Amino acid sequence: MRFMFVGDSMTIGRAGDYTWRYRMWRHLDSTLGPADRVVGPRTGLYDAATDGADSHDYAAPDFPAPARRHLAGWGEGWQHMAPLIGPAVAEHRPDVLLVSLGLIDLGFYTRADQTAVNVRRFVEAARGARPAVRMVFLPVIANVRAEEDAPFAAEVTRFNELLAKTVADLTTDASPILLAARPQGYDIHVDTYDGTHPNAAGEHRLAGEFAAVLHQAWGIGGPYRP
Repeated sequence: MRFMFVGDSMTIGRAGDYTWRYRMWRHLDSTLGPADRVVGPRTGLYDAATDGADSHDYAAPDFPAPARRHLAGWGEGWQHMAPLIGPAVAEHRPDVLLVSLGLIDLGFYTRADQTAVNVRRFVEAARGARPAVRMVFLPVIANVRAEEDAPFAAEVTRFNELLAKTVADLTTDASPILLAARPQGYDIHVDTYDGTHPNAAGEHRLAGEFAAVLHQAWGIGGPYRP
């Protein structure tokens, strides 16, 4: 079974990070057995010095190069991934997409309604390339901006409502979609290093939520053990 991580800056990570992708790979490796399970067209971390995804300075020395593959980008959201997901799925043939997107869209590019339209475009393109692909979506976790920007906070709430409706509308037996829950107890003042991006504790919480949904709904893997 092949997995593809799709996300924004919270997923790609920056130079020196472990990333929640690493935590999830460790979980999959331990519960499903060692295998080449992670696919995707990219491998790098974001490097602020170059403003590009060209760093390979991962914090974990045991993170093998093949397991670093992903489709994530700093500053990229649903509107950016919708046109990229079809070709990526066609080339790399993932069985499951693990998707964490939306915060950057709502913060800089699109309001909740248009962002939900881009979710539908994403699903259509992924299925066009691989009709039986499964997907797990994580709701948007409001960041520190939402504490002082009430309209932004309202957009996050509105989008998460639309995302739940979109998942209910689009899931099928052939290509099921699951909506993960916001990680229980996730606190942006404890689980991030800047009010947005996960630190080690936050990485475990994000990976744990994806792991729990996979195990409980589809019997994939097992309970998450940090």
